[in-house]
Amino acid sequence: MKFSINQSELQNALAVVLKGIATRSTLPILSGIYLDAKNDSLTLQATDLELSIQYTAPALVEGEGRAVVPGKLFSEIVKNLPDAAVHVEAEDDSAVITCDTASFSIKTLDADDFPGFPHVDVQQEIAIPFSQFASMVKRVARVVSKDESRAILTGVLITLEGTLLKMVATDSYRLAITEADVPDAAVEDFQAVISGAFLQEIASLSRSDDPLRIALAENQIVVTYHGTVFINRRIEGNFPNYRQLLPDTYATRVSLEVDHLVAGVKRTSLLGQASSPVKFDINIASQTAQLSAVAQDVGSAQETLPCEGEGEDVEIAFNYAYVLDGLASVSTDKVFLEVQSSLKPGIFKAGEGENFLYLVMPVRIS
Repeated sequence: MKFSINQSELQNALAVVLKGIATRSTLPILSGIYLDAKNDSLTLQATDLELSIQYTAPALVEGEGRAVVPGKLFSEIVKNLPDAAVHVEAEDDSAVITCDTASFSIKTLDADDFPGFPHVDVQQEIAIPFSQFASMVKRVARVVSKDESRAILTGVLITLEGTLLKMVATDSYRLAITEADVPDAAVEDFQAVISGAFLQEIASLSRSDDPLRIALAENQIVVTYHGTVFINRRIEGNFPNYRQLLPDTYATRVSLEVDHLVAGVKRTSLLGQASSPVKFDINIASQTAQLSAVAQDVGSAQETLPCEGEGEDVEIAFNYAYVLDGLASVSTDKVFLEVQSSLKPGIFKAGEGENFLYLVMPVRIS
């Protein structure tokens, strides 16, 4: 195998496929990156047997062939090379990498031992603009659970109802829902729970005008974007029935400036420990929301914010970190807070022009 490729192009390719290599496997081949040079293109593959990534980049191929190089080492070498043409020549059990005045020789692994890239029988597929997909993922994925013992909560539920694409995530203490109209996507029964960490990896890819394609197979998800194919397992199990948590009515509804609310919650929470609640005391007559926190043996803090609201006066307390997480996903100037009572979840909704809902379980007020 012998090929040449621009250093920045190769570095970009490696940055993507490196996300797929196994970090804790007993199989050395899974820590490698599979290189296949043919037809003026270089295809790179990595897998940890759960997630498989394939990236194709244009290259000048002088000798067709394939090899498996140690993933992290090869990536570090390429990252530190000058921005010039990188020449790679591999035969038997070694590869020589040269660029400008630098030259490296590294041991390779047997390409025949590398698992074949999965061939998936796709049943349904939708296309969505990448920027729209990335912003939806960033709104909900921060809410997924980190607890692997309930695997279903580490995923994001993605459904398509008509042309409305919906993403839902929960860790059982809070719930985030975002929706977007995808006029080009009309697929029946499109529903899957997909790893939140996997979706965040994809959302962090460099933006382009290419659409992102999501396809479902029986137990796998296939994402295609910008010359790259990602195949990951779907998370099996039943996602919680979140709809029963969403009330039809509210007793109190107020709108607040997002910037003022974020600053107020941050200041009020300075006294507290990580789990200290911030209390919202909403007074409809004076159109104010007073935020307060009390820390045992430390002191107390309070701040009064103007709001516009209707309904009844109410006091409700939330974990301040959860509130800040939710507000970080709101890109509108105003946010609405809807409350039924101090013991039922509070719901934050983004202002006009954005379909985002964030439900937070309350903390008992002592």
